[in-house]
Order: sequence, then structure tokens, then C-alpha cells
Amino acid sequence: MGGSVTQQLDGIDQQRVTTWFIDNVPGAKGPLDFSLIAGGHSNLTFRVRDAAGRDYVLRRPPLGHVLESAHDMAREYRIVSALARSSVPLANTLGLCTDTSINDAPFYIMDYVSGPVLHEAEASLLVSQTDRYDLGLHVIDVLAQLHQLNPDDVGLGQLGRKEAYLARQLKRWTKQWAATKTHEIPAMEETTRLLEAQMPEQVGAVIVHGDYRLGNMIIDGGSIKALLDWELCTLGDALADVGYLLNSWIMPGEEDEDTTATSVGGFPERQTLIERYSKATGRDLSGINYYRAFSHWRLAAIGQGVYKRYLTGAMGENPDIDLDAYKESVFTRAQAALALLVAS
Repeated sequence: MGGSVTQQLDGIDQQRVTTWFIDNVPGAKGPLDFSLIAGGHSNLTFRVRDAAGRDYVLRRPPLGHVLESAHDMAREYRIVSALARSSVPLANTLGLCTDTSINDAPFYIMDYVSGPVLHEAEASLLVSQTDRYDLGLHVIDVLAQLHQLNPDDVGLGQLGRKEAYLARQLKRWTKQWAATKTHEIPAMEETTRLLEAQMPEQVGAVIVHGDYRLGNMIIDGGSIKALLDWELCTLGDALADVGYLLNSWIMPGEEDEDTTATSVGGFPERQTLIERYSKATGRDLSGINYYRAFSHWRLAAIGQGVYKRYLTGAMGENPDIDLDAYKESVFTRAQAALALLVAS
């Protein structure tokens, strides 16, 4: 193998992982250098560089006690590998390790894809106006391509239940809200009632990404090079992805001091995305405000759970967390959801 293993990095047993890597990833040459790209409460992403200068990515669950079902590396590997045969831009998968004696948790390897990720407005300012507009069109085109895949045809027909996506989600997050509620938010209660009363009928079942936004895409000018973070992927209602994307698609002046990637301007308007998606898929988006409301409501329920865990100390001491701001964000989400339902 050659060379020596460098300093230990949390989440990586460098000696064992290096041995596994050289044995299982074709062409990889040791020693390997590991560095953390993204961490936190979600899956951890590491950059791996081998002795030949080739870069790879290693994905593993977060450190500490986690629900295996929420951070299933084999499931995520299977999804990305299956979609590699489609037109959806992805990083190629190269190997999966489910032997927890190697690194205390399963992990998988894929190609490293270089390029910026537009997490915030500052990153978007480095993209030309022309590329911003073209990128917006490519974002909705890729979503349409994903939703037109037949899950059975790509080997993902058993990924999850196909029917009653909204009903299952409403049941889950209503229960979550009740379990973590710390104060009354009338807009949240009314939104829950309206979401149940106005629930549309699901048309077909598609591969739902679950977190489809610019912050999960590596770009190259006006196009997506790789769509990332498939851990929330399931089967269900296509318009849930569309509603989620539209909520993240903040236009200039819509929110005071907003720093989201699209708020700098130059990106297509929401209506342009809606019309382009509808034309590509044949789907009726006249009721898309329901799905936008559902997305805000779901994120409010998730946010409330996190808020309560911080409030009760279950997340440990974190002086950087502004609890009042977190509390306010849950209220703001609930209000936005209700406004969309009332306007529909």
C-alpha cells in the first residue's frame, strides 16, 4: 500500500478504511488523505484524495446514536446507483461497505464532482446573470426528468409505499407536532385542519427527492453537474418536490434581508418554473399552493422538534443557537403555510 496513515479524523478509522478502500475501489492508490466536507446532524461527507491525486467522496451516518432507518447508507447507495443509468446528473458510486467493524458504521464511496454549491446569495453573485437563468431552467428540467422515471423500470419500485403520500406525511408530522409543542401557534393548528380537509388526490407515484433545492446541487455555470443528498428520497407525490423547491425559490424583495441563493435576482420566476414543469410532465399545477403550504407546515413541525430539543438541553450546550429566532421561524413557517391555503 505504501505510505503512512495521517492524524485521526472523527468519523474515519483511517487505517481500516484505507485498507478497505484499496481492496475495493478499483484504481485507488494509498496512502489516502481524508478531510470533512460537510457534517452536523445529517450524514457526514468526506473528501478522500489518493496517492495518485484522484479525489473521491465518502458518505457515512452522523456520529453518536442515530436511527439507522434515517441514515441508511445501503439505501442511499442503492438509489444513487440505480439513477446513474438515467438522465439525472449524479456522482458515480464506486463501492459500499456494510461491515461496521471497518469504520463503526456503514459507508459508501462515489466520485468527487468539483464545482460550487449555491448555499446562499453570496455564492450566486459569482454566477453570471445568463447562467443564473439557464440554471433555473435546468433545475426544473432535471426535476421533471426525475419524476418521469418509472420507479419499477430503474429498480426502485420497492423503495417505499407508493400510495397515500400526503396522508402518511400529515399523520407523521401531526404526531410530531403534538409531541414537541411548547406553546400555542393557532396558525399551525388551522393549517393542519385545512391540509387534511383540502388534501388532493395523488396522481401516480414517482421518485421524490425530498430535499430538492440549489443547496443540494453542484453546478457548472448554467447547469447541474450533480444532484446530492438522497437520504430523504422515497416514492410518492411528485408535487411535494415542486412545492418544496418553489418555497426555496425566493425572489428579490420578497423577504427582508433574505440571503437565499435566488434572492440576488437573475433566476427565472416561479411561474416560469411551474409552466415549464407542467409542459414537460403534463401535470396540473393549478393546486400547487397546497403543496407549498404542506412544505412550510412540515418544516415548521420539524423546526419545532429541534427547538424543543435545544430548549430542554437534549442537544447539549450550544451558545451559537438563538432560541428566540428559532421559535420565531416556526411561527413564520406556520403563518406562510396558512396564507397559501387561504389564498388558494
